[in-house]
Amino acid sequence: MSETPAVSRRLLLGGAVAGGALAAGMAASSAPAAAAATGQTPRRRPGQKPMIGVPFEAHETVRVGVIGLGNRGAGMITGWAAVPGCTVTAVCDIRADRARRAADRLVSKGEPRPAEYGGSADSYARMLRRDDIDLVYVATPWEFHYEHGRAALHSGRHAVVELPVATELRQLWDLVDTSERTRRHLLLAENCSYGRNELAMLRMAHAGLFGDITHGHGGYLHDLRELLFSDTYYTDSWRRLWHTRSTASLYPMHGLAPIAATMDINRGDRMTTLRATATAPRGLADYRERFVPRDHPSWTETYINGDLVTCLIETERGRVIRAEHDVSSPRPYSRINTVAGSRGIVEDYVGPAPTGARVYLEPDHGGHTWRDFADYRKEFDHWLWRKVGDDAANNGGHGGMDYVLQWRTVQLMRAGLVPDIDVYDSAAWCAAVPLSAASLARQGRPVEIPDFTRGAWAGRRPGLDSEPTDMPPAG
Repeated sequence: MSETPAVSRRLLLGGAVAGGALAAGMAASSAPAAAAATGQTPRRRPGQKPMIGVPFEAHETVRVGVIGLGNRGAGMITGWAAVPGCTVTAVCDIRADRARRAADRLVSKGEPRPAEYGGSADSYARMLRRDDIDLVYVATPWEFHYEHGRAALHSGRHAVVELPVATELRQLWDLVDTSERTRRHLLLAENCSYGRNELAMLRMAHAGLFGDITHGHGGYLHDLRELLFSDTYYTDSWRRLWHTRSTASLYPMHGLAPIAATMDINRGDRMTTLRATATAPRGLADYRERFVPRDHPSWTETYINGDLVTCLIETERGRVIRAEHDVSSPRPYSRINTVAGSRGIVEDYVGPAPTGARVYLEPDHGGHTWRDFADYRKEFDHWLWRKVGDDAANNGGHGGMDYVLQWRTVQLMRAGLVPDIDVYDSAAWCAAVPLSAASLARQGRPVEIPDFTRGAWAGRRPGLDSEPTDMPPAG
């Protein structure tokens, strides 16, 4: 690339970040934050050390505090409680009735009643003063993830944060620095990285079945129009409102993260530049015209985000990743999941085979004919699915990958192991949100992707393709 301009603060999310996140970002203002806002790599403060390869301290029991009990948070609490050696000790939501219902639900499952916090915007801060929380799970609206994740680290807890961990570059850098200073891990709750097909594809890539990997595609293509206009599903319509204030790829991580893992991003390669394109914003307005009553509050809104936002990402080793985001168009669900190289290709979400995927690999295949993925998935099935798969669908959503994420996180903490996903992975994957906004503001020109590892990306190290280990026996 001949032109990779730095990203100015005013371009991030089109200068239209929600008030809560903006206030939190201002609280973190400093010389390092100012450097990050201009696209520079901020220096580490004296005594600040990387978190790469740092294991969790071993816990006999992992005690979880939950912030945010809307659809996602409320749906995950029973999964946390179901993991051996894990208990939910506190729940928090700005709406106190949600905390009460979450506590009631845990009790109905035979679990101890967690402490309840709610009723004000600072309820989470009161919860974080407790001494019986080891891990904070954040499932609030996007604009609060940075604030809540950062507070968890400062309270001395590890944090698992729903997508994205932050929406601005300086926030992402601050989470990296805060993790390094507090010596606490923050990781993206990227459940799709633990999907069964995704993990099998990762192991196939590491076994060399695709040859030299040249490119991959990943996406979050999910028709959310009905839910976006629901008066109850997204509290205060927070997710729909992002389409009125931002021109960006708002949620590309589900597709991007698994492809990045197959390319060993931050583990031998790194993403270097991103350019974005966007279609016209037609889907939400058209849906409103046809299905939403004229007295609905959404009729005061103007939708500016493109229906399909595509990010084209290049890596240091010359690979290309295409990451797509579309929640505004009528279409079946897809995360695309495509990995290709010099010896073959796998494509997911193509059906009708039970796995939903197809494969073509040399020298096994020929005649320009796709083959079923089933035999390869069986051979390269990740040990986590072999060990937890029977319980996964019974204890978590999205086909069981939610529970696999939760089980693995607790196991890592109880056994004192290094996390599969760290703050550097989380920041790199989520950087596509502000960087896509910056590229779109520059008519699709490429922008630089920061190296959140500060040069450590070239070293090989374990990640999601982990060695089999057992869950320590519950006391």
